[in-house]
Amino acid sequence: MIELASQIGLALINKGWMIATAESCTGGGIAEAITAIPGCSAWFDRAFVTYSYPAKVEALGVAQTSLDVHGAVSETVVREMAQGALAKSHAHVAIAVSGIAGPAGGTFEKPVGTVWIAWAIRSAIGENSSIISKRYLFSGDRAAVRSQTVAKALEELLHNLQ
Repeated sequence: MIELASQIGLALINKGWMIATAESCTGGGIAEAITAIPGCSAWFDRAFVTYSYPAKVEALGVAQTSLDVHGAVSETVVREMAQGALAKSHAHVAIAVSGIAGPAGGTFEKPVGTVWIAWAIRSAIGENSSIISKRYLFSGDRAAVRSQTVAKALEELLHNLQ
């Protein structure tokens, strides 16, 4: 993951951009991968670890109705998390993740390993941003789901920056 984070750093430096993260199931794992890179303060603005519903609402501006209707592990909420990370930071790009790492908490509709990831890029004109979001179903235990989530979030970000 260090190689991925290093490549992301170079891409962001070349664009003159900074990144912010909004994490739930990874508990700051994406920010940890980024801050393992010396000099990342040139391109890493901040991290939000928002595990609870109130944290998502208070720190990122996620709508309570979105949480009530769709649940935290949903496309709607992860997109709002990404938008919130951009709105509450100086970043030009944000990664947001929310998922069910297990071992409990899964349902038929959202089994353990279900993760939503969103990548948002601030528009050059105003507050609007473009957001890409995808649903994944990772396998393995809690550590494996979290690790796969961090890796996929970084891989896709690098792809989107290139």
